[in-house]
Amino acid sequence: MIRLNEIKFDINESFTKENIKLKIAKQTKLKVEQILDYKIIRESIDARKGITFSYTIDITTHKEHLLLKNGFKQAPESFETIENQLKDALTKLNKSDVKRPIVIGFGPAGIFAGLQLAKAGMNPIILEMGEDVDARTLSVDKFWEEGVLNKQSNVQFGEGGAGAFSDGKLTTRIKDQRIEFVIKSLVQAGAPEEIAYKNKPHIGTDILCNVVKNIRKEIQTLGGEIHFNTEVTDLIFTDRGDKITGIKTSQGTEYHTDVVILAIGHSARKMYELLNSHQVAMERKPFAIGVRIEHPQSIINASQYGRFHKHERLGAAEYKLTYGAPNGRSVYSFCMCPGGRVVGSASEDERLVVNGMSYHKRDLANANSALLVNVTPDDFESDHLLAGIKYQRDLESKAYILGGGSYTAPVSKVGDFILEQRDMSHAKSYYANLGLDYDLAYETYQATYTPHTKETNLKQLLPVYMYEAIASAIDHFGKQIPGFDDPRAVITAIESRSSSPVRIIRDNETFMSKSHEGLYPCGEGAGYAGGITSSAVDGIKAAEKALVYLINKKNP
Repeated sequence: MIRLNEIKFDINESFTKENIKLKIAKQTKLKVEQILDYKIIRESIDARKGITFSYTIDITTHKEHLLLKNGFKQAPESFETIENQLKDALTKLNKSDVKRPIVIGFGPAGIFAGLQLAKAGMNPIILEMGEDVDARTLSVDKFWEEGVLNKQSNVQFGEGGAGAFSDGKLTTRIKDQRIEFVIKSLVQAGAPEEIAYKNKPHIGTDILCNVVKNIRKEIQTLGGEIHFNTEVTDLIFTDRGDKITGIKTSQGTEYHTDVVILAIGHSARKMYELLNSHQVAMERKPFAIGVRIEHPQSIINASQYGRFHKHERLGAAEYKLTYGAPNGRSVYSFCMCPGGRVVGSASEDERLVVNGMSYHKRDLANANSALLVNVTPDDFESDHLLAGIKYQRDLESKAYILGGGSYTAPVSKVGDFILEQRDMSHAKSYYANLGLDYDLAYETYQATYTPHTKETNLKQLLPVYMYEAIASAIDHFGKQIPGFDDPRAVITAIESRSSSPVRIIRDNETFMSKSHEGLYPCGEGAGYAGGITSSAVDGIKAAEKALVYLINKKNP
């Protein structure tokens, strides 16, 4: 196959199969009938001068040799090359003589580690503290509607991990052939085909939950075993304490194994404590904490798409913002949810956490995004390994109290937060020129946090450095997106679970724990990924490394 870049369509050009082939023919100088097939690899939108869609496309043609001679490039090798190498190595392994590998956690890293092990014929045992996605959805809905928290199964814990109740964003900065396998698996499980080529793909919470369930069924069909409502209560090691041999669960069951893949997620605080008690090598790491800010989605659309903001080919617009505050802190938008809402994401009693989510259509009235500030170990009050967790917990407890209890979220209007009521005449004029009534966009605007909000002064909650950095960033971002600093915009606190405050140290080459043989930390909870796609890829790599370990162990 030949890879073509920058096949461009104006926003008003018809995006049909015939037109795509005509564009390919023009770039390659082939005849249309010589283009046997094509596959869209990537779509991006350039909004700098009008709106242009740009595509990367792989084509199949009998004239491939001529295109290569004329300077065109072949498409990169697929993930199947890696898979085939591993399959060849697995033929040397007598699987009947191998104890079944264990995966702890069934978020993106655990799901794809389990899938890879199942495809290799290893019949993995997967243990998840939370519920299956259907029961979990009921628990989450009860929390959002009634404020009743299930500490074992919630927005953080359960089948699908934290990403299942966010937006299903698949954007990643990593470059890895395994991404192809992740996307292909998601599509086969029911995700929209467009995620294979969209520049900023997402699935949406409503669809992702069903996708996760379908992958689970595939793992089970391949011989994998999945246990929900099963918390790992202890790890079993050799007498020397340096090699894992099994685990104990809340169900009273013991499993013995040579390999445990830790895919525990960034909120697995009890597991971090358990690992620390066994002196598993870990280290403190920086993370970020902040708030959620909401604006009318129509305003974000107009700011990003200009006069085309109502065009039918354009969905809800996104933004990505970064800022270096005068106090030396970095502030950045995170997990931006177009056409979404802010939701409660607590996993512990009397501690309040917020996050954002969107459904696949992203058709709700508001846009929301986290505004996060970097936090370093120097900000903690002690040198304890888990001091970052205490830092998170303290702010979550204060947020719960400030909200008045019952998981009511404390909110502030931007005008009250930055202690300034601003003149928005420039923003109104800017959007009027784009055909948008700015004030009308705010007439029905209100905070979307479920279940309740309480207007208060968030300055009481945030550390001084965090408050100053966020207030300064809102002012700065108002210059980039007119109206971002509108006094009516709502801020909700506190977003404290963007990433893990610790890293479980592993060898860069083998992926094995630096301190304990047979233990494979991976994903967000181990501190090696951020987001669904990178976590899934990390889980696949951990499974591959574990398989190589087993092959070498049985065939020294």
